[in-house]
Amino acid sequence: MTVLPDDGLSLAAEFPDATHEQWQRLVEGVLRKSGKDVTGHAAEEALSTSLDDGLTTRPLYTADDAVHRGDSPGLPGFAPFTRGAFAAGTTGAGGWDVRQRHERPDPARANEAVLADLENGVSSLWLAVGGAGLPVSGLERALEGVLLDLAPVALDAGAEFDAAAREMLRLYELRGLAPQDVRGNLGADPLGCAARTGVHDPALTASATGLAQLTTGQYPSLRALVVDALPYHEAGASAAQELGCSLATGVAYLRQLTEAGLGVEAACGQLDFRYAATADQFLTIAKFRAARRLWARVAEACGAPEAGAQRQHAVTSSVMMTRRDPWVNMLRTTIACMAAGVGGADAVTVLPFDQAIGLPDAFARRIARNTSTILVEESHLSRVVDPAGGSWYVEQLTDQVAEAAWAWFQEIERAGGQADALRSGLVADRIAAAWERRSKDLARRKEPITGVSEFPLLAEREVSRDPAPERPAGGLPRVRRDEAYEALRARSDAHLARTGARPRVFLAALGPAAAHTGRVTFAANLFQAGGIEPVHDPVTVDAATAAEAFAASGAGVACLCSSDTLYAEQAADVARALKDAGARTVFLAGRPGEAEETYRSAGVDAFVFAGSDAVATLTSVLDRMEVK
Repeated sequence: MTVLPDDGLSLAAEFPDATHEQWQRLVEGVLRKSGKDVTGHAAEEALSTSLDDGLTTRPLYTADDAVHRGDSPGLPGFAPFTRGAFAAGTTGAGGWDVRQRHERPDPARANEAVLADLENGVSSLWLAVGGAGLPVSGLERALEGVLLDLAPVALDAGAEFDAAAREMLRLYELRGLAPQDVRGNLGADPLGCAARTGVHDPALTASATGLAQLTTGQYPSLRALVVDALPYHEAGASAAQELGCSLATGVAYLRQLTEAGLGVEAACGQLDFRYAATADQFLTIAKFRAARRLWARVAEACGAPEAGAQRQHAVTSSVMMTRRDPWVNMLRTTIACMAAGVGGADAVTVLPFDQAIGLPDAFARRIARNTSTILVEESHLSRVVDPAGGSWYVEQLTDQVAEAAWAWFQEIERAGGQADALRSGLVADRIAAAWERRSKDLARRKEPITGVSEFPLLAEREVSRDPAPERPAGGLPRVRRDEAYEALRARSDAHLARTGARPRVFLAALGPAAAHTGRVTFAANLFQAGGIEPVHDPVTVDAATAAEAFAASGAGVACLCSSDTLYAEQAADVARALKDAGARTVFLAGRPGEAEETYRSAGVDAFVFAGSDAVATLTSVLDRMEVK
């Protein structure tokens, strides 16, 4: 009879444990086959990935990483709150607060949307008020029929936060709500407003302080201020930059409130924190965990360690949303919502998939709210506290994000604090540099955008929406991952409207399908990313037939697609024939290697390959084809 070991079922009990060194030797063998002769730790580094902020992710993490970690993540609900602000999870067994955003200016139509959302799974509201949304005077109509004691409201009113907050407080009194039943956030964020608009108004600071004093004294569950990190994220900030700016803003508000007479614990209780959640699920999980740890350190340094449980509102990133193939945004927001929930966010706003196009319709809002419902009710994601806790990879990534964010926070403090860092341009310059680096990765498709830079669909049905209100500007810019490709596609659309056809590229596929299919697929995706329609003639067998097919294609440029072996045999002749047939530009798909000069002398103008600058290439093609 087989006796199980005392520690339970062990499926690999008869096999010796594999060591890290054995794994490294296997990696060395694989790399050697690919032409990289590296050994030991260098082999592991060859498979590591460098991220922004000096972060690095390795291919393998082991229990040794847990042994060498720094600060302990603690327990859920206890300092440093890395594992969650509450021992029972985000908001208990019910999961996170499903918070829907509304910015439609018409109060009556906004009210219809608000009631529909609340009747179908939304648990709180995030209202854009003022010039970028509902008029302040329309709040009462927009919230008609809403049970404000059951559905908390978070306001986003920019520079008009004081008027919006006073109107909201009037509504609470008008509805007869007991002060202890009022929950939500009045949305005061003077530094966030300065980041958005570039205007630093001392009156806003005084108004925010006054609201905090009022709510502290009369409304125990209502918060006055929000530390909104979205202006930094939406300007292109990295994860650590977003966290560092939020810490510096939070500290500035603590100074402001304590100088006005509030205790540190009361001042901490007036702050909510808002962060972006992206489709980079592990970085998002680590960011939310790191944010709580860092704020706990701030609270501890201020003498109120028990007040350091940061309350977090996650918003799916607008930077990652695309205007082309917007249906893919549903997948992006699902991943981002899941990551925010796993990371421990208290409230999650899933932006509708058509957010980048205009005001969302009822279907888009339904999908947005149901994203959270499925993750909470069907996937049971909220039944586990800190689901990623104990993962060696996530714990290490949390440490790295926290360290990078703390270093950036300290630099802002040395510069005089968040207000001075905004005025001096320090924040703008650092974020711009981070976005420039990321833009290069986007242009080279190192960071692919499905439906835009990868697998675009030129014949997709256009999605039309009512225009959204103009958002505040004048401060930090707003960026999107798709902006460079969107500019190219807009040129193609204008050309289509003007001429009745898109610009075309002829794909000269040499040899059998096995030889050319891979590069034909690559080239077709590349050119379609710029709105250039590929024309593929699979029967090209020699220079003469290539020239004839090109002439019949209506294309202005051509691209050779085949294997390196067939290029050596046929590329030069076919390139000459295409040029003689009128091709303005002839590309070759693949790296040219030592034969580059031979190909160029035969008429090949440029080479396209994985890692090349797609945006620059496509821009030059449209320029040469005189596509305005």
